[in-house]
Amino acid sequence: MNTMHTDIPKTSTPQLSIVVPMYNEEENIKHFVKRVVQVVAPLELDYELLLVDDGSRDGTWLEIQTAAQLFKTVRGIRLARNFGHQSALLAGLRAAKGQAVISMDGDLQHPPEMIPELLKAWKDGARVVSTTRTYSKTTSAFKRFTSSLYYRIFSYLSEVPMKSGQSDFRLLDRSALEQLLSIRQSDIFLRGAVSWLNYPETTIPFVAADRLHGESKYPLSKMLRFARGGILAFSTKPLQIGIAMGLMTSVFSFAYLVYILVQHARGQTVEGWSSTLGLLSLLFGVLFIMLGIVGTYLGRIYIMLQQRPQYVLEDDDRLLRKNESDVQSEPQKAKSANS
Repeated sequence: MNTMHTDIPKTSTPQLSIVVPMYNEEENIKHFVKRVVQVVAPLELDYELLLVDDGSRDGTWLEIQTAAQLFKTVRGIRLARNFGHQSALLAGLRAAKGQAVISMDGDLQHPPEMIPELLKAWKDGARVVSTTRTYSKTTSAFKRFTSSLYYRIFSYLSEVPMKSGQSDFRLLDRSALEQLLSIRQSDIFLRGAVSWLNYPETTIPFVAADRLHGESKYPLSKMLRFARGGILAFSTKPLQIGIAMGLMTSVFSFAYLVYILVQHARGQTVEGWSSTLGLLSLLFGVLFIMLGIVGTYLGRIYIMLQQRPQYVLEDDDRLLRKNESDVQSEPQKAKSANS
């Protein structure tokens, strides 16, 4: 039986949940938790900080355990292996109990100092508070270009609108979260799914900070898979583009055939095996591209029909907690951390 690691009684109902997927972030956890506590503790509300270990290979889980022993608001969830950012985030969202749920990354590129601003928009009535990322000057031109290009392509191909720079740093009201979790999709793309819900939302821009420690867990290959999955999850336009390409090549081929027949009727022989071979190569290229697109869609359907879980929780003992008398309150720790 799968066991969720937690150090907060299951009967507690916090006002705010902060969900943070983590993969090989042992160097960042201490700094991240410290900054979150410093920001949220003065707000004087009940909250939980959910740290989801996505099958890390370093000491991430040990650091989460340490944080849970130091702060009574920290909960830890450990996945059996690396299922990917979206699955880890989904696991945290399903475990969250707050009336407002904030999701963010644990590498400190999503600034915890924005949490009060997100909460203010929520208290003003927004069910969804999204953020749009602006890269700092130190971010490579390639990263900025590919990010901008992706959102342009997604907006063109998808039936779901998504703002440029939209990230997984957002706040969801409990009602919006319940609707999101009701979507039964094995390979879910959360950014697109939230936009698909079409709740009125408030958008807040932020400048992405540089990573404090470590390297990005999203190399180019993962970024491409992530982009492809997002487009295929919310669009059938790739298939429609294939139909358009097929029609265009068919018209071109028919026109070329008419040209050959006319020349033959005039007693002239059309020379050019190279043009014929080139045309055939073009046709076969389009054909194989379309077979690949159709195969990808069929593969996604096949995976969905298998109904495998999106993640598996590691079966392990619950986090050990010091006696309540040994655990400082969050305001006290935030105050001591600032001193």
